[in-house]
Amino acid sequence: MSTQQEHASHRPDAVAAPSRFPLREVVLFGALLVAVLGVYAIMGIAYSTRMLVEAACYAILALGLTIQWGYAGQFNAGVMGFVALGGFCAMFFSVPVNDAFWGTELPGELGRVLLYLAAAVMLVFGATRLDRLGVPRKLRTLIAIVLAVVLYLVVISMLREVTGEIESRAGFIGGLGLPAWTGWIVGGALAGGVGYLIGHICLGLRSDYLAIATLGIAEIIKAFLKNSDWLTRGTATVSPLPWPTPGPSTLGFTLSRALYLSLTAAMIAVIFFLLHRAYHAPWGRMIRAIRDNEVAASAMGKDINRRRLEIFVLGCILMGIGGGALTSFNSLFDPQGYLPLNHTFLVLVMVILGGPGNNLGTIFGAVAVYIIWIMSEPLALALMNLAVWVGEGAFGWEAPSNLDSRALQARVFVIGLLITLVLRFAPQGLLPEKVKHHG
Repeated sequence: MSTQQEHASHRPDAVAAPSRFPLREVVLFGALLVAVLGVYAIMGIAYSTRMLVEAACYAILALGLTIQWGYAGQFNAGVMGFVALGGFCAMFFSVPVNDAFWGTELPGELGRVLLYLAAAVMLVFGATRLDRLGVPRKLRTLIAIVLAVVLYLVVISMLREVTGEIESRAGFIGGLGLPAWTGWIVGGALAGGVGYLIGHICLGLRSDYLAIATLGIAEIIKAFLKNSDWLTRGTATVSPLPWPTPGPSTLGFTLSRALYLSLTAAMIAVIFFLLHRAYHAPWGRMIRAIRDNEVAASAMGKDINRRRLEIFVLGCILMGIGGGALTSFNSLFDPQGYLPLNHTFLVLVMVILGGPGNNLGTIFGAVAVYIIWIMSEPLALALMNLAVWVGEGAFGWEAPSNLDSRALQARVFVIGLLITLVLRFAPQGLLPEKVKHHG
């Protein structure tokens, strides 16, 4: 072999695997299309379109999780909390203005308490930096703890007094009367901000600490929204929420839902395009290098914690946006409606089924799992009714009276069986991440 041929054989592009026809993708998406058409034939256009809109919102959530878990190996067990933040912002920005609150002196009193709260946070933060002035660290820590407890008791008593007045005189503070999409954007920003605080503390530790922290923060967010009647009406819920598109009262259920589906599909297309470009850019290759070999990436001078924080915040932003879109579509904000099973575990199953790190696989997994989740109840009910009919006719069995609730519980069994089969036979997902190998 000549020297020129030897040099050519060592070039990465000389040994890169040739592109193949995406047979698996075509088959899987073809089967998914058949399933969707079957649902339309069985359940009708209006119901099926609603299901697809919700599946599209879940796809945005799943894309947020797959870039955290698939791109950077970060396990986020608190997706529900970021979804709830997005839903709260969608409600707060789109609900009409409450004149019973804004037309009184209550906004000024609430603003004054919030200023006291900000000042208290700054004082406690300053106390944690007293060691820079020569104060011993143990004494600094003691001062910061005592100051935090005292200021908390003072501020919380003032806040309870004001919020009690708001609840008795105005019900709750209401919204801002802005378009719903503004709440989606702010919800993404708020979720990203909370994600930054969590990541700034936990991403330098082991991954299990991140999972515990996100799980705890999600429950804290839910508890705060549930018990803040002055802000969210708590268990009383807020409804109806405006849509960013013409609603059913204007266009009817079918057409309005189809228009909402078009909006969410356009959002997914934009997000997919940006994530695809980022994945194949130097930034994406650096993120995957950190995931695959952190020691080697650190030896090359990469800022590990900073890049991890970037990807974690980006995923949280997508979860906030998806949560806002889902809450607006349901036209109801109910803090109790955010459940770990529906808004964390289900999203996790979508990513596992589709393939962590593969954006196209994640979209497939989101739609497929949500169809299974929704359709398993009516299919289970139909099978139960068939079994009851056969049992009554052939064996004289007495039909149980709670078939509906049992069919609803069958969804959990079906999803559990699905995730077990996937982990057994396709642990990398049905559409695994495509990793290019070069010689």
